[in-house]
Amino acid sequence: MDVLQVDEKIGIRFTHTPILDQYGIGGADGARLHVSPPSPAAVPAPVRPHPPVRTRKRTDMTRPPAEPPPGDAAALLRVLRLEHPDPHAVLGAFPHPGGTVVRVLKPGATAVSVRTADALHPLAPVDPRPADGRGGPHPGTFAAVLPVAAGEDYRLVVTYPPGRTYVTPDGYTMPTTVPGDTPRRLAAGTHRRLWEALGARPTMMGTPTGAVSGTAFAVWAPHARGVAVIGGFDGWSELGAPMRRLPGTGVWEVFVPGVGPGELYKFRIRAPDGTLADRADPMARWAEAPPNTASRVTAERHRWRDDAWLRRRAAVDPRRRPMSVYEVHLGSWRPGLDYDGLAAELVPYVAHLGFTHVELLPVAEHPYGGSWGYQVTSQFAPTARFGDPDGLRRLVDAFHAAGIGVIADWVPAHFPRDGWALARFDGEALYEPGDPLRADHPDWGTLTFDLARPQIRAFLLSSALYWIERFHLDGLRVDAVASMIYRDYSRRAGRWTPNARGGREDLAAAGFLRELTATVSRLHPGVSLIAEDSSLRPGTTAPAARGGLGFTFRWNLGWMHDTLGAGGPLPGGGPPARAARTLDYACDEHYVLPISHDEVVHGKGTPWQRFSGPPEQRAERVRALLAAMWAHPGKKLLFMGQEYGQASEWSDLYGPDWGQLRDPLHDGVRALVARLNALYRSIPALWLDDGTPGGVARLTAAEDPRVLAFARHTAHAPALASSVICVANLSDLPVDTRIRSPFAGAWRVAVDTGHREPARVRIDGEVDSGDGADEAGALRIRVALPARSTVWLVRDPAGRSPR
Repeated sequence: MDVLQVDEKIGIRFTHTPILDQYGIGGADGARLHVSPPSPAAVPAPVRPHPPVRTRKRTDMTRPPAEPPPGDAAALLRVLRLEHPDPHAVLGAFPHPGGTVVRVLKPGATAVSVRTADALHPLAPVDPRPADGRGGPHPGTFAAVLPVAAGEDYRLVVTYPPGRTYVTPDGYTMPTTVPGDTPRRLAAGTHRRLWEALGARPTMMGTPTGAVSGTAFAVWAPHARGVAVIGGFDGWSELGAPMRRLPGTGVWEVFVPGVGPGELYKFRIRAPDGTLADRADPMARWAEAPPNTASRVTAERHRWRDDAWLRRRAAVDPRRRPMSVYEVHLGSWRPGLDYDGLAAELVPYVAHLGFTHVELLPVAEHPYGGSWGYQVTSQFAPTARFGDPDGLRRLVDAFHAAGIGVIADWVPAHFPRDGWALARFDGEALYEPGDPLRADHPDWGTLTFDLARPQIRAFLLSSALYWIERFHLDGLRVDAVASMIYRDYSRRAGRWTPNARGGREDLAAAGFLRELTATVSRLHPGVSLIAEDSSLRPGTTAPAARGGLGFTFRWNLGWMHDTLGAGGPLPGGGPPARAARTLDYACDEHYVLPISHDEVVHGKGTPWQRFSGPPEQRAERVRALLAAMWAHPGKKLLFMGQEYGQASEWSDLYGPDWGQLRDPLHDGVRALVARLNALYRSIPALWLDDGTPGGVARLTAAEDPRVLAFARHTAHAPALASSVICVANLSDLPVDTRIRSPFAGAWRVAVDTGHREPARVRIDGEVDSGDGADEAGALRIRVALPARSTVWLVRDPAGRSPR
């Protein structure tokens, strides 16, 4: 006897084929029935139960199709036009006086049968469209009244040209896969992990005859008249799998059997005005590699090895840890490397230089690879340019294994207008404000997020937590904060609307940022949130209870402008007013000192380019600047290439000019950075009291106003003897100056950037009490510095002072 053997977990196989030809199931060779076995990664979720049904002993037989029941045409037509809010009320199986009516939508199919426990029941093709001659090819709708009991489990046997046949469960008999509280929490803005409820989630559904693998799709589109998921699973057909709208919500969902990780898909949306548009999934966790724009189903397979790292991270406030950051654009650090190649080459390079962290320019998917990546189109998907999402997880894990934290840039301020992404997602303003004045971002030609809408806050908060929880990131650098918190940012008079109080502050954005920082600090202590805030507004790192935004750190853009201003720091022997005044506000916030990607493009020039003189003098200036920067209050950030004094602007095609390392001048800069990082990590005075006035003291250098001199110390670790004096001469002339140290004790030279001649340091003796010494035993120190050089003196109780 010919037997069709079925194993729901591994698929379907045949022992003989003639019976298949008889029933019209096989192809030309009688053996084209195909069900792909589910990947192990396609079944990460527990099996969802299916209502129990009565089954009967099976015999192989067919029954002729019954006439389709009357009265279905109108409902089917609405489904075909993607205008039905509940296709599950039309498609699937329903009780009928004659047994069970089954309706199926399989675009492109030539035949569909229902296989029950004891028979194979062909369905009849149905075309509900008006007979006006304009209907086109058959829409793929099939129906029949079957003489089987209501609720009996079944499978669909679907044949496509030229005879390929597939056996599949009927997704329209499955219960909803969206957790019951999702719509309520989404509407209230309290859902923090939307990736667990929306998007594409590989899922197992339980049925009486075995578990069924597939993917649960769900999307928030409250204005849509209809939504379907389309994709490679059905040849990108016109109709795909129509979705149902959950009652009283804007969430649409459907379960599609047989779809697993790697499958491409989009949402086809019928807008309120009747137009159709295909959209990428806002919650996609993986996207098709640009320039293609589809979303891709994914499931996490990576097994993390960084438990000890995460425990250590949670135990200490990042403000009281050393942080020197190497900022990286992954696509151009060494072009052509994927995530695993970067793990093999970038991780040891950063470790060799001694940086404590890397900061990755936005790794979220974006259309233009030649950009920095700040026009994000997928807030949850790592860019596919370098591999799948697990590739990024392996890269982060490799950094953690090397003792290096990972920060990624995150962009909640705006998004691009691409018609396949978020802009007017369901036919109306949804992710952006309805007011065009508020929606338009004039600087970048993008759209702002509507942070007054609870669902958008939930979306962005979920995005932030997704990167932290599913990629184990140690920090997020929040881009363009100033553009979020001020309604008039880059807008002319008449092109912005005041807030409800008549002011310029965006109250909803400020509230969102406070909610973000409070949520992350509560759920993930030890994770840093870093604001790129170019405004003059104080309190970015102050607690919300004191009117602040609650960020861990803020980029010190004032320091950057005052040290890299016109002509470079202290050019031509002039007074150090601009560089010296950075100490006046160094402790106003918890700062990061950035020489970032923004300073190496658009004609600004790298620090090496900004400085004048022959290469030897430029190298001296860069070394002196970096040594002063590493001693200055604030964490440190250096964009790739600046660790060796790159002499050209950044290029997305070529990245850093690694050939310059063959030049001893550039290699000497890199060696200095490695030494600065090693000293910085070992001296608590340089990082333990960052952001507190007690951690820095300006030193008097009356003999020569060109000198910048300050001391770093900590009151929290007196036994560590970790005081540092930094004396910088960034001018073009040598200086011979006397400073007064507030600390007694022996001092040694730890850093001297002088290239052709060393600095000369001599202790002149203790300061008399009548001289107004801050404490007994304070010292006068004489320092002779060559032009363009910086020296560090480190307090050394066990050593001897230079004489």
